[in-house]
Amino acid sequence: MAAKVESPNEISLNGVFYPVTRPVQSVLTSIYPAKVVIGDTTRDSQARTSVIAWSDWRGGIGVNRMEAGRDVNRAWWSTLQLRYKNHLILPGLDNDTTANASATSLTIPTIGAIGELSSEIYVAWNGSASEASKIYKYNNVRHLQADAWGSALATPADQVTDTVTWRTLNPTTFIVFAHYDTNGSGYTYSSNGSNWYSDNQPTQYLAVWDDRLWGISQTGQLWYLIVEPNTSGNNSNTEILDAKLPLPAGSVTSLFVARDSGGEPILYASTKKGLFAHDAANSKFIQTELTLPNHPFAGRGTIRWRDSIYMPAGLGVYRYINQAGGAVLAVTGPDRDDGMPANNRGTIKYMSGSHNELFVGVDSTTAPKVTSRNSIPYQWRSHHGSTVIDDDTGYSSVLGYNDLGWETKWVAATAGRSIQNILVSDAYDEYRLWWGFDGEIKFMKIPSDIINPSFVSDFEFKASGTHETPWFNAGQSEVDKLALKLKVEAQDVSTTETVRVTYSTDYTETYSVFRDADGDDVSTITSTTLGATSGLTTFSFGSNAGTAFRAIKFKVELARTTNASTANYKKKTPDVVSLTLEWRKKLEAKWGHQVQIDLNKEYKGKSPKDLRAALLSAIESDTLVEFTFRDDSGGSRNFYVDIASATGVEYSAYDERGTTTINLVEP
Repeated sequence: MAAKVESPNEISLNGVFYPVTRPVQSVLTSIYPAKVVIGDTTRDSQARTSVIAWSDWRGGIGVNRMEAGRDVNRAWWSTLQLRYKNHLILPGLDNDTTANASATSLTIPTIGAIGELSSEIYVAWNGSASEASKIYKYNNVRHLQADAWGSALATPADQVTDTVTWRTLNPTTFIVFAHYDTNGSGYTYSSNGSNWYSDNQPTQYLAVWDDRLWGISQTGQLWYLIVEPNTSGNNSNTEILDAKLPLPAGSVTSLFVARDSGGEPILYASTKKGLFAHDAANSKFIQTELTLPNHPFAGRGTIRWRDSIYMPAGLGVYRYINQAGGAVLAVTGPDRDDGMPANNRGTIKYMSGSHNELFVGVDSTTAPKVTSRNSIPYQWRSHHGSTVIDDDTGYSSVLGYNDLGWETKWVAATAGRSIQNILVSDAYDEYRLWWGFDGEIKFMKIPSDIINPSFVSDFEFKASGTHETPWFNAGQSEVDKLALKLKVEAQDVSTTETVRVTYSTDYTETYSVFRDADGDDVSTITSTTLGATSGLTTFSFGSNAGTAFRAIKFKVELARTTNASTANYKKKTPDVVSLTLEWRKKLEAKWGHQVQIDLNKEYKGKSPKDLRAALLSAIESDTLVEFTFRDDSGGSRNFYVDIASATGVEYSAYDERGTTTINLVEP
């Protein structure tokens, strides 16, 4: 309890009253030292403010709380394109193929496999368990808006699970579809898309290696064909049995070709238990270093891309490099760092490689159920605002990985629907990503190289997209900061190609808009916005007074016109070059005080000697000492302080009287 100071000419220090010769002099001490600038000045050289700028987002999504010096090139979540430095642009446009699942007449159509033959796309639709699958070919007459899937070309006996294209030594090129049930089934194939044949050799997955067609059954039995399949009748091929996986039935999840430690291509089988290499000389499978606890979705869609094998397990991805001297194993999936928002989590079931990126299909109908918002780790709380996230209500997506980070390529507009297969193909003389979604087929044009988007004129963009930065707290979440200005550099804006920027503070998901002096919302940048013509728009926080924050994040929303009468309207996108935040740390107010104590006379029953001894005790205290004085208004001010310095405490003579000056500071 603070001592009661009744006179303006006295203080209380460590419970002892002292007379003072003059009023207490107070000064603010909670000030950061001045910045030291070496060399030329930068945007962060200002004495009273700090600056952080975002202009490179190539590190990709997945960081919820950034470290300023490390994660400035990352996003928390984004549906915009992040691959280009100094460019934040709309996502690529996804196209729905006409007719789609309705043309199949299947009860519950799903996409069993997407394949290619003679530069044309073939798709196997699966129906319910009681329905035969159906194979269709795509008619790509999109310039006439007459694309279609036509009539079913073949009806495999069971659910289609995989497809490969096989060029034989003759040479003849076949497209082969695997299909199975728990009793076996087989594979269906064609060399021209018109004549189809089937064989009843049990097959779940397919691969081509050593000029042979290889298949593996649901039980893990491997087989191959030496010669090309028979085209004169069904069930007339002679398959040769080879190795068998030493695992229970239902364990295998894919069959593919990659290199061994000597650089030679061999067969691999991914399983729910990990990766197995095929030993052709001894007709057996050997378990590799990529060994996993049993996972229900491990290995689905495992492929070789560039120099590595990429094997998914849930939302994780294992990168496996088999090389001389020992294999190298790393984790590279979108579950790294802070993962993905809750409504976008799921299971990677499909993979396909392109020139620039590895694409994965994330099925969000398989994400773990979360029953309450309070139980969601912060980094997983959804930007969609859900309080309950069921295992079948997520938004499936296609992501791309390029060794730098993950980018969202497409997100379903409807929750609770699954993604089914993906394929990269240059069929129809156009480089495209194809995928199945809820029984329908979609495709997107993808670049064959990395080109500054300012120089690309034929790319089509989606109508809108959103980008969320990570939370920025300057590495000190507990310290109050003051946001002063946000400068947005943008180009290619118009009255219909717009950029909208909002912000959120202190780990909430409620976004605030920027307002002018009249209180109007000015968060949207268009060609009529002041500064937009020069490329730079400055937003002031709090009507120039600033906005206090412990942490802050920004949402950037891009949009283009949807008016079909506008020339090339699908090829327009606004482009954000950079976001620059000006801010300063605002330390908690701490005070220093200079006091001149009069020790020339007795005061409140204590002699000068007693006062001097008490003062020495306060100076030598191991703890903070309580300090109280009366201010100008007659009120009492109370602090806990260190005694930083003292003069005149002791003299060489025996006289205890004198004047002592002490400096007191709050820690």
